[in-house]
Amino acid sequence: MNSPNDPQRFLPGDGCAWEKPGPGVRRQILGHDDQLMMVRVQFEKDAVGYVHTHPHRQVTYIESGSFEVMIGDEKQVLKGGDCYFIPPDIPHGVVALELSSLLDIFTPAREDFLARKG
Repeated sequence: MNSPNDPQRFLPGDGCAWEKPGPGVRRQILGHDDQLMMVRVQFEKDAVGYVHTHPHRQVTYIESGSFEVMIGDEKQVLKGGDCYFIPPDIPHGVVALELSSLLDIFTPAREDFLARKG
């Protein structure tokens, strides 16, 4: 059995709550500890992940659909099976070109996401 300070080891997808961080966007915080976090984000067509920065390293895997992805001053269209990396403090954002889903992995964990869950 896990102690109160241990991360949850088994996380059935249907047991993780969904949040609505913006119009047409829903987010599900999956496995995490203080150093690593995985988050599933689903977007309706034309939904926007607004340009922002954070001190975390981020790798994103596009599960399905397609996005216009902006990292720094570059934009590319990426689709299911593609991936991108964002260094700390680089402006980035996405626009869903269709119903789409992605997995974000952060290091360290996004304390701001956990505080909103709180």
